[in-house]
Amino acid sequence: MKHVSLANLPIKEVSHNPVIKKQMLIGFDELKPLTQFARAVFPSGECAPGHAHSNMAEVFYVEKGQGIMCINGVNYPFTAGECITVHPGEVHELSNPGQEEFVVIYFGVVVA
Repeated sequence: MKHVSLANLPIKEVSHNPVIKKQMLIGFDELKPLTQFARAVFPSGECAPGHAHSNMAEVFYVEKGQGIMCINGVNYPFTAGECITVHPGEVHELSNPGQEEFVVIYFGVVVA
């Protein structure tokens, strides 16, 4: 059993952009095939640049604010209460073009 609180979790940099901060509720290799379960805060104007994962799907849920999820070159507006699943091999980029903070909860799952 593991019980955590955001109030007690360390704040770390997102590997794609160190200005974006995350708190990992479940870390890498703690619960396979889950890669992580985290909450990321995107300040105004910040972006996690385009990338793809060959063996991992990711699920993103917007807790607060609005942003843009670009998948394979197509932009999708992304607002609070919405969820997007990105499949392995899809090039994806998440950005906050607005003035307000953009908060996303996400997890990754290794797929064969």
